[in-house]
Amino acid sequence: MDAKIITIGDEILIGQIIDTNSAWIAARLNDAGVHVTGCATVGDEPQAIAAAVEEALANANVVITTGGLGPTKDDRTKQVLAAMFGCGMVEDAATHARNERMLAARGIAYNELNRAQAMIPECCEPLPNPHGTAPGMWFERGGKVLVALPGVPFEMKYLLDEEVVPRLRNHFSISEITHKTMTTFGIAESMLAETIAAWETALPSYLHLAYLPGPSGIRLRLSTYGEVGTGAQEEVGRQFAKLEKIIPDYVVGYDGETVSSAVAKMLTARGQTLAVAESCTGGALSARFTALSGASEYFLGGVVAYDNAVKTHVLGVDSATIEQHGAVSREVAEQMAAGVLRLTGSDYAISTTGIAGPAGGTPEKPVGTVWIAVAHNDGVHSRLLTLGKLRDQNIERASAAAANLSRLILIGHPDTPMRVGTL
Repeated sequence: MDAKIITIGDEILIGQIIDTNSAWIAARLNDAGVHVTGCATVGDEPQAIAAAVEEALANANVVITTGGLGPTKDDRTKQVLAAMFGCGMVEDAATHARNERMLAARGIAYNELNRAQAMIPECCEPLPNPHGTAPGMWFERGGKVLVALPGVPFEMKYLLDEEVVPRLRNHFSISEITHKTMTTFGIAESMLAETIAAWETALPSYLHLAYLPGPSGIRLRLSTYGEVGTGAQEEVGRQFAKLEKIIPDYVVGYDGETVSSAVAKMLTARGQTLAVAESCTGGALSARFTALSGASEYFLGGVVAYDNAVKTHVLGVDSATIEQHGAVSREVAEQMAAGVLRLTGSDYAISTTGIAGPAGGTPEKPVGTVWIAVAHNDGVHSRLLTLGKLRDQNIERASAAAANLSRLILIGHPDTPMRVGTL
């Protein structure tokens, strides 16, 4: 069964907010066995909304819209859908009563704008929204379904999970869709494709492989669509097990695993600790770890040593080393890692020093030159990264590569070649 997603709102088209709803809805629908074939964004203009919805209904079994259900004059989705489906607006008593109770509990006066939220097209089935004043709306026409949801993400998510997906399963015969994603890091996309070509060629015809490159690695997704038997998930698992033997050092994990979370799991399981010393990444590496639940079990802390004085006075980097080799050098990276290891008493310590850009490069050390190092009780390992010209991308890639070097050390393969990027 096919579905299309439409997000509605001028604020999306002008870049005032980022559309995260479409990605979330698509993921949930795929999990439920619904094949999403397209996403679109339109403004608040009635003709544009109607045209987008009609086009989507002509080409999909299910259309889900978000946005335009508020009480103000710029929110017009309800009126447009009522006209499309040929019905008038009526007050939904249940929504009216719920909204009145909700606003009273919050000390908000129930005015005419609030009351308007209970007005819905009489040809739709309202979907109760306990987290907001705008109900969802379920329309049917010619065997197809249109669902209109609020644009507020937490309201939309509740309605999709609790109301829409269960109704879709009851309404349609939905074939199973299986997705499993492997995260890899340290191998370029072209090299990865060449290395696993024979494995890819030998995949069963009903398994579909997708390469999903990004700054933090390349994900490989195996998918099945439609009725392929009850063993689809088991076959996906078997195929990924084969792939692990082909690229063992580059496999980080599955389904959302990152190099940081993989390191976190290993450290936690071993009862070991980590600290970081950052220059060019400016705290981004620490943030990768502290964003993970349970970070306090293994992450001791970090030092952002942006100025050379902090490198020498806090981390104990030899000023003569900086004078001789420069702050962006193997020697300084290794002394930074050793310094924070000594300072915190951690089992492992990661450091970064480099030129994130766009300024600051030289012919000898252009923008994108980064040294990373990992120190532990048995020694220190370091790598030179040659990245690009974009500052944000350089910070993200350097942080991921530094975490990955610690992962390689933890799995006992510190010398595995590592290429950062997607080429």
